[in-house]
Amino acid sequence: MDRIFIEDLLARGVIGVSDRERSRPQDILVNLTVFTEVQKAEISDDINNCTDYRTIAKKVFSLVENSKRHTVEALATDIANLVLQEPYVRGVKVRVEKPGAVRFSKSAGVEIERYNP
Repeated sequence: MDRIFIEDLLARGVIGVSDRERSRPQDILVNLTVFTEVQKAEISDDINNCTDYRTIAKKVFSLVENSKRHTVEALATDIANLVLQEPYVRGVKVRVEKPGAVRFSKSAGVEIERYNP
C-alpha cells in the first residue's frame, strides 16, 4: 500500500483534564501516515485522482484548533475518522503529541491506526 505523510503539523487547541490545561489552548503536534493507492494518479498525473494532502492538513488543523477534548486518544480518533472520509484513503496512522506534557520529556502522546472496511 502506498503512503502519504504529513509531519509535525502544529496547531493549538484545548486538550487535557485539569483546569489549567483547559484554561487556554496549548500546542498539539500531529503526524499522519495516510494509506492510499496512487496508481491512478501516477498514470493520469491528475490531481483529481489523488488523495489531497493539503486538504487533509487544513481539515486536521481546523479540527485541532476547534477541539475541546479531554484526552489525546479521543482527539486522535476524531482525526482518524476525519481522514478516513477523504477520497482514496484506505487507512491512516495518527500520532498526537502534547509537547512538554511530561516533565523532562520532549512530548507525550498517542499513536493509533484505523482502516476503512
